[in-house]
Amino acid sequence: MADTPEEIQKHLKLYWKVGYALLFCTGLTVAVTWVTDNIWVGLGIAAFKAGLVAVIFMHLNDEKPLIYKVLLYTVFFAIGMMFLTLLAMYDPIISPFNRK
Repeated sequence: MADTPEEIQKHLKLYWKVGYALLFCTGLTVAVTWVTDNIWVGLGIAAFKAGLVAVIFMHLNDEKPLIYKVLLYTVFFAIGMMFLTLLAMYDPIISPFNRK
């Protein structure tokens, strides 16, 4: 961690830069919604913003590689859960007692 005022000022400059980048990306997201209806572009910008927050503000850039493996498994699990939800929407379970 930062022990001297100079190190703290260096970290503060980085936090301000990331804050400005997040603000710019928010404006970019709003502009993209006016131009196109493609949700994937907005989700890509949101994922980039989430990555910035995780790496800089949550200090994941100083972590050991194990945390990245855990995060990768978490992403795969979340994608799998979304896939199962979509699968249930398109192929619902029908009870044999309620068939007509």
